[in-house]
Amino acid sequence: MEIPITEIRNIRIGQTENPEAGTGCTVLISENGMPAGLDVRGGGPASRESQLLNPLMAAQKIHAVVLSGGSAFGLGAANGVMQYLEEKGYGFDTGYALVPLVVQADIYDLSAGNPKIRPDAAMGYEAARIAFERPNYRDGCFGAGCGATVGKIAGMARCMKSGIGSFAVQLGSLQVGAIAVVNALGDVFDWRTGRQTAGLLSEDGKSLTSTSEYMKQSTEKVENRFTGNTTLAAVLTNAKFDKTRLCKIAGMGHDGMARAIRPVHTSADGDSIFALSIGEAEADQDLVGVLAAEVISEAILRAAERAEGAYGFPSAADLRARG
Repeated sequence: MEIPITEIRNIRIGQTENPEAGTGCTVLISENGMPAGLDVRGGGPASRESQLLNPLMAAQKIHAVVLSGGSAFGLGAANGVMQYLEEKGYGFDTGYALVPLVVQADIYDLSAGNPKIRPDAAMGYEAARIAFERPNYRDGCFGAGCGATVGKIAGMARCMKSGIGSFAVQLGSLQVGAIAVVNALGDVFDWRTGRQTAGLLSEDGKSLTSTSEYMKQSTEKVENRFTGNTTLAAVLTNAKFDKTRLCKIAGMGHDGMARAIRPVHTSADGDSIFALSIGEAEADQDLVGVLAAEVISEAILRAAERAEGAYGFPSAADLRARG
C-alpha cells in the first residue's frame, strides 16, 4: 500500500531553496539519533562525514542527513544544521559539548542558475528550523532538487529539468520509503514499462533521445564531463537495523537506481544512497532491500515527472504538453 513519505514517523524533513540561484537543500533529522548506512557507486561524490557510516567506525547513530546542491561548495550547509541542533540540545555528549553528527552529500547544480550562490550554513540552519517547526517536504523543484537536471552528455543545451521525488509503501506494520534528488548524466525511465521519461533531448529539442546511444557514437576518451551530475537517495524505514545491515540495504537500493536511470554510476556521477532506520519494527533485511530498490525507482521517476521547467530547461511535463 502506498503511503506519503511524511507518514513515516520519527523523522523531520525540512527544505529550503533559492530559485533565482537554482540551488537548495533538504535536511532529514532524527534528533535523538538514528542508525544509518551508505553505499556510494558513482565516481565523483561530494560528501561530508561519510566515514561515520562505515561499519568499522565507532558512531552507531547520526542525527541528520543533508542533501544539497552546490557541489563541494555546498558542504558548509551541514554547519548550520549542527548549529541548530546544538542550540536545541541535541548531539553526541563528549563531556564538554554536544556534537551533532551530520552527514551530507551534494549534487552539482552550478550550471542551473547562479554558480556563485551555493547552499551555506544559513540555508542549512533554516532547513533544520523548518524541519522542527513546520516540516515542508514536497516533490518537484524544491530543496536539493531546485537546480537538478538530467541528460547532460551533450551539454546543458540538450538537458532537461528534474527535481526531488519520493515514494513510500507499507506492508503490515513495515514502512519503507525513499527520497531521491535526480541530477543524472543519463536518462530517466519508467522502471515498470521501460519508457524514457526525461533525459537527453534531440537536436531540435522537441523529443527525447538516448544518452547510451549518443555515447556509442564515439570511442574517444573523455577526460572531464564538465556539467557534473549525481543522483542522491535516502531510504527511510521504521524497521530496526544496525548500520552494517543498513549499508547492505543501501547497496540493494542501487538496483532501483539502475532500473530508473541509464547510464548510471558513471565516473561523472556521485551516485549515493543513505539508508536510515528510524523505528523498532522487526523485518527481514532482504525484504527491506527489495522494497528499497522499488521505492527508489519510483522516487526517481516522480522527481522527473513532478519537476517544472526552469532556467531554460524543459521538464517532462513540458514535453508531454507539446504532444
